Amino acid sequence: MFLRARRHDDETGCVSGAERLRRSAHFVPGANEKMLQKSIATAADCLILDLEDAVTPDNKDSAREIVSGWLGEVDFEGKERAVRMNPLDTPWGLEDLEVTMRHPPDVYVVPKVSTLTELERIDRELTHWEHEYGHEAGSVELLLVSTETPLGALNLPTFTECKRVVCLSWGAEDLSAALGGTRNRTPAGDYLEPFKYCRTMTLLSAVAGEVQPMDTVYVDFKDDAGLAAECREAAWMGFTGKITIHPDQIGIVNAAFSPSQEDVATAQRLVEAFAEAEAQGLMAISFEGQMVDVPHLTRARKTLARARQIEQLTQ
Repeated sequence: MFLRARRHDDETGCVSGAERLRRSAHFVPGANEKMLQKSIATAADCLILDLEDAVTPDNKDSAREIVSGWLGEVDFEGKERAVRMNPLDTPWGLEDLEVTMRHPPDVYVVPKVSTLTELERIDRELTHWEHEYGHEAGSVELLLVSTETPLGALNLPTFTECKRVVCLSWGAEDLSAALGGTRNRTPAGDYLEPFKYCRTMTLLSAVAGEVQPMDTVYVDFKDDAGLAAECREAAWMGFTGKITIHPDQIGIVNAAFSPSQEDVATAQRLVEAFAEAEAQGLMAISFEGQMVDVPHLTRARKTLARARQIEQLTQ
């Protein structure tokens, strides 16, 4: 059994791991320097350098060398640096780790996870390369795309037992193919039942395991209204961010997972009202026409904490 340990990046109090700001995690095709530079100029919180689907088998070796060089030489301007490795059951996954750990990313995006045993193997590999290359033990983390296989969907609640896991996302496209389905949404745009289940279980498993829940990609990158609606629903549910596949999606996603000025002001007034009430021995009060208690206070404090994170990021 693994135990999670949260760390601070430095003495400034900026946190990493499961508390890092990840409103948008944006895919960048591996070895495409032009797209990398464009992505660095965006407002994405995290850039995912993709060695899996974006790279053909013949180009895997050269792509990982290029990505390794980027990690060692390129200024990502404060963005989280992620690498999507190839799955362990391919000829490329382990070598992805060996080569890119020369200059390690902040986090690996692990696709098609099926069992905790796979994560234990990745943990051992990363521990080996951290020691081999002289990096801090346990410093590299994992973001899982955790429902791309049927077995992964069933084992999802166990994945946060790996101490390196800081975020769970989910996938519908590969799972649909694995199930033999022809689509994952209804004509009206709603997810079909297996995919609703995966979305819900990703959220529940992440929060129960004290890691971040991240919503999956929205593949119709020209449908801004649909993306905004899905992001809004995800934020209502408790997801903290979303994976993006096109630069035009980033602003919509960031806005949906950022509290508005009105949200922040209301949260601040609520916290102040509770402080006054607590001095009088009260923890259930009337606030702006509603009865509120501890869960409302908890949400208000989270809103203020997230607003502070965003403010620090943009300073």
